[in-house]
Amino acid sequence: MSMAKSMENLSGRSGHLTAEQSATLEQLKTILVAEEGGKYYNQDLHSDHQLLRFLRARKFDIPASKKMWIDCQIWRKEFGADDILETFEFPEYMQAMKFYPRFYHQTDKIGRPVYIESLGALDLQKLMSSTTEERMQRNHVHEYERLIRYRLAACALKAGRHLEQSLVILDLKGIALSTFSSVYGIVKSVTAIAQDYYPEMLGKMFVINAPMLFTGVWSLVKPLLDEATVNKINILGSNYADKLLECVDADKLPAFFGGKCKCVGGCENSDIGPWCDGSVEGYPKEEFERQAVKYGALDVYRHVKK
Repeated sequence: MSMAKSMENLSGRSGHLTAEQSATLEQLKTILVAEEGGKYYNQDLHSDHQLLRFLRARKFDIPASKKMWIDCQIWRKEFGADDILETFEFPEYMQAMKFYPRFYHQTDKIGRPVYIESLGALDLQKLMSSTTEERMQRNHVHEYERLIRYRLAACALKAGRHLEQSLVILDLKGIALSTFSSVYGIVKSVTAIAQDYYPEMLGKMFVINAPMLFTGVWSLVKPLLDEATVNKINILGSNYADKLLECVDADKLPAFFGGKCKCVGGCENSDIGPWCDGSVEGYPKEEFERQAVKYGALDVYRHVKK
């Protein structure tokens, strides 16, 4: 069995559909084209890959998938998601990164971007003194759009196949369970956006450095997630390195997680991957690095060999 097949469930995806699933996809497209004159679906803009994510999220139930899709299109228009990459300004970028460390770093063994979030290092009081929950929500949507249009696009070109998911490492090192209730609001808000409007984008998640009492907290978070998402999440304590290395090559995993990568300036600050390392023709793209350059003083071509 190939690494891609062992790490990635391709069931229900384009090229891997059953006859019944293919028929369901075509039926959904027909229904959406007829819905209010095609107001919520444009076959020139919306790919089968996108529709299939919503179908999988609703187990190929047409009425439920239709509702989820239309609700998402309405939200996108109201929220301004379609042009958020061009319109959103985040001058508190550096502060937000300092008090809520999160970053992308390289890819896993099948080419998916690796997203790392240090929830244990989150200082909510200082974060909220420099921004607001509503602006953090917009920042998260901005990063989802950037993931889809920039990071995943580059990773797919490098891998030579369609990619639509990422591998997530959620580090709880240093977290105090007594403060989790204050963090819960942000976690709940971000989780709702992910599940409702960006379904089926999580490939696998490792929750590492989970304290023994995390079981109680997990019982609160678990009901927020659908069954398919829960099955992708692995809760690990401090002995997690071997599990991470099963999915991420040692030279691409930060040394502080048991890998061998030691980026100059710190892996947490490098944002290195196919989207900016010069390995994919046409990348990096300045328009997608706008926030980091404008407010983070980063060089767009920092990883491109001269």
